[in-house]
Amino acid sequence: MDVRMDGRVAVITGGSTGLGLAMAKEFAASGASVAMIARKADVLASAKAEVQKAAGKTNGKIEGYSCDVSKMAPIAETWKKIEADFGKVDIVVNNAGISHAKAFDTVTDEDWQGDLDLKLFAAIRLCRLAFPGMRERKWGRVVNVLNIGAKAPGANSTPTSVSRAAGLALTKAMSQENAKHNVLVNAMLVGLIESDQWARRHKGPAGEGKTYEQFLQGMAGRIPLGRMGRSEEFARMACFLCSDAGSFVTGVAINVDGGASPVV
Repeated sequence: MDVRMDGRVAVITGGSTGLGLAMAKEFAASGASVAMIARKADVLASAKAEVQKAAGKTNGKIEGYSCDVSKMAPIAETWKKIEADFGKVDIVVNNAGISHAKAFDTVTDEDWQGDLDLKLFAAIRLCRLAFPGMRERKWGRVVNVLNIGAKAPGANSTPTSVSRAAGLALTKAMSQENAKHNVLVNAMLVGLIESDQWARRHKGPAGEGKTYEQFLQGMAGRIPLGRMGRSEEFARMACFLCSDAGSFVTGVAINVDGGASPVV
């Protein structure tokens, strides 16, 4: 099946590295125009060049926007720029966030608020801006990138597991309200997928005395498929959900985890 996104405009937060960059490349290669949002302007510039290369000869437009999505005012200003540059937004992928997991007793009020602002309120604010245009055009897609802890939180997983669980509820509520407008809202739950954060961890105490391949294989021992996922595998599922091929899928949370989650 050839999944195409020609003529669509996608906004991807956390779009300059990792899963966000992989999705931006996949969307662009499928014909979409892509607006990547991230904090670091220099990293965005490099990412934009990668996405333009992935786009090849498609007619999609690629732009990067430096913005801290944990704050309301920068989101609103950036949204105005994106609408002025692209004319519309068809797809929003709420991907911004980092792993922030530790024992409950050690999580401060500032930790809680910062995590909720970045992972939950950023999605709320972007969707609030996106829904009016999507509803008017009777076509829209939202993907909330969460993790498998949203369904099955473990010990020492706060505040991330709680923020992600809230994102799960948000996904279902928004899907129910927007289905009649042909605006589809889904979540993708990340398991262990190769990304920049694992490369960073390999350089720390956890990776001492191991090659990067040995480090990844050790992590993969918890996965039924026997390996970590690849960012492009995640991106292909996102592309399907955000295309016309996924036109009867809404209100679901798909585990992209090689079978690691204990719940469906």
